[in-house]
Amino acid sequence: MATLTYRDALNAALREEMQRDDSVFLMGEEVAEYDGAYKVSRGLLREFGPRRVVDTPIAELGFTGIGVGAAMVGLRPIVEVMTFNFALLAIDQIVNAAAKIRYMSGGQIGCPMVVRGPGGAALQLGAQHSQAFESWYAHIPGLKVVMPATPADAKGLLKSAIRDDNPVIFIEGEMLYNQKGDVPDEEYLIPLGKADIKRPGKDVTIICHSKTVAPALNAAKTLSDEGIDAEVIDLRTITPLDQDAILASVAKTNRVVVAEEGWGFAGVGAQVVDVIQREAFDQLDAPVIRVHQADVPMPYNKHLEKAAKADATRIAAAVHQVCYRN
Repeated sequence: MATLTYRDALNAALREEMQRDDSVFLMGEEVAEYDGAYKVSRGLLREFGPRRVVDTPIAELGFTGIGVGAAMVGLRPIVEVMTFNFALLAIDQIVNAAAKIRYMSGGQIGCPMVVRGPGGAALQLGAQHSQAFESWYAHIPGLKVVMPATPADAKGLLKSAIRDDNPVIFIEGEMLYNQKGDVPDEEYLIPLGKADIKRPGKDVTIICHSKTVAPALNAAKTLSDEGIDAEVIDLRTITPLDQDAILASVAKTNRVVVAEEGWGFAGVGAQVVDVIQREAFDQLDAPVIRVHQADVPMPYNKHLEKAAKADATRIAAAVHQVCYRN
């Protein structure tokens, strides 16, 4: 088993899928000559040439639309957005074209494409470049939304997303690109819609995804020193949501904290709580508590930015609350 960075795991997934299927191609700003803004596409231009690794102008609506058209005629485009903040400019093609075409054509025309790139906050990128939009895309029928937290998950989920016959929004963690982890040497796929137990436990469930997985695990480690055995569930896919995994953990621990990077109102955590209160209300020993970003545009100031984000301290405090340890 190799140890790869999150960035190199994504690169390996792209390379393997492009080697396997000639209909797969990559397009986006700086993906070819520059090897990608975050070097995820490093070396792909030299291996596959300019017809399959295509630099585009700074025109998100235009090149995402080209991707939709290519998918409609049988190709499998991967559209890289430099950040999902820029994908706001392509939202019409994603929401009104990619997500709708299968339904509006009566199933005659599919749209097997992946729109991928980093989302959420990094370090002092300012309010316009630090937004977690996964709940927006998860709100749209016809789209699948995937958010890997580890290198192994990033590779297995991206390969599955590329082979999926539906449009997939694949949001990577900008702060995760340099993180290392074990990645299987043999080919593997991780099915979309399956959560993962990152840490088993029996006293409380912490449900998280993407960049909140690491702070959730850190919180669980701290809590274990206090005698609280926390189970950490990584959703991995926002839509379709793995309700079975959520409910199985709730049945075991009876207490839940939901952590996410995005804003609280209408966020991913709100949907998770809705599932729990409808399907497992009688199994709860305490109200579910959510930990999320402060309801403000992300501050540029370093200390204010840190204060606005969900972190291990806030997650641990929420666990204390649901366990009545205050």
